[in-house]
Amino acid sequence: MKQLRRRSTLVATGAAAALLLIPAAVAFANGNSGSDTSLRALGSKQGLRIGTAVDAARLGGDKGYTDIVATQFSTVTAENAMKWESVEPSRGVYDWKAADRLVGFARQHGQAVRGHTLMWHNQLPSWLTTGVANGSIGDAQLRDILHRHVTDEVTHFKGKVWQWDVVNEVFANSWETPQADGLNADDFWVKHLGSGIVGDVFRWAHKADPKALLMYNDYNITGEDGTNVKFQAVYDFVKKLRAQGVPIDGIGEQGHLDTQYGFDAQRYQADLQAFGDLGLKVAVTEADVRTFVDNRTDQVPTDSLAQYAQPYEFSELLKGCELVKQCISFTAWGVYDGDSWIPDTFGGEGYGLLYDVNLKPKAAYSALQQDLRLAAGAPRHSNG
Repeated sequence: MKQLRRRSTLVATGAAAALLLIPAAVAFANGNSGSDTSLRALGSKQGLRIGTAVDAARLGGDKGYTDIVATQFSTVTAENAMKWESVEPSRGVYDWKAADRLVGFARQHGQAVRGHTLMWHNQLPSWLTTGVANGSIGDAQLRDILHRHVTDEVTHFKGKVWQWDVVNEVFANSWETPQADGLNADDFWVKHLGSGIVGDVFRWAHKADPKALLMYNDYNITGEDGTNVKFQAVYDFVKKLRAQGVPIDGIGEQGHLDTQYGFDAQRYQADLQAFGDLGLKVAVTEADVRTFVDNRTDQVPTDSLAQYAQPYEFSELLKGCELVKQCISFTAWGVYDGDSWIPDTFGGEGYGLLYDVNLKPKAAYSALQQDLRLAAGAPRHSNG
């Protein structure tokens, strides 16, 4: 979920172009809560679902937050409610309340659900990590526990989850030393269970719900770090899995950007298309564009170009998806800046989402609204 490569200058590749784009977008974006101009309504005109990651605890209790989620988005991702530490905090004792609340909300508002995530090295329950660390859970038992977890969770939500992020972030980045197959040798699951576990988890998930779309989800897999090293590793590995009959349906490109880095939109689109040409669906799953800010409370950009670079790069992420017919959904990783993961992870940065700290739509929202409106006349996507 992070991009660590640094450059010395703030990138505004296209910030000058954004100077022209943003006023035009803002001109028709006012009054954006209406159904005709919502992101979900505009996206539906080309068969593209527009989504957001949701804090299930806020639904109902925070009216402004709830109204935005309900009216603007046609798909929702469980930000934390479906992660292992949330659904099984004590061994053998499941807690589905928060995740069920989100699924119920989605059904009430005609939204599809993205399940996130079944196998990831992070946000694991302490009983699991402690057991592995002290040797009370050996590798054979760990495999059985993972099998049970995947089967139980997918079965619980059978018929209710549209896409699952089945495996999350197991490939090495360009600055790390990978295994021969490109997987990260230090990944918790790969280290204990080997490369074959990736295919097995997809098989288990498919058996539990044959109709759900099963995705591999990662960051820096469309050249965001300036190379195609990680893209190529994922491409080659997934191509091999498909040849072996592993039921992997698609690729989730996270889309975490930072205005201080370069972003090669052409390479990004080409890589999405390359995955699509393998017969895979693709999705942008965790889009945000962060920048340096004055403080974490107000999150006002400290560089005058950032107010243009942020919506420009968000727009490029969406347009790349729109131009690839296999791209079925575009999801922002969070609703508004006041509830974003960015300030806690990247010191001095923020301002990464479509709504500001006061739940007001930003220029990035207007840019996406304009892009969707311009593409509305020619449906190209199939939601699966």
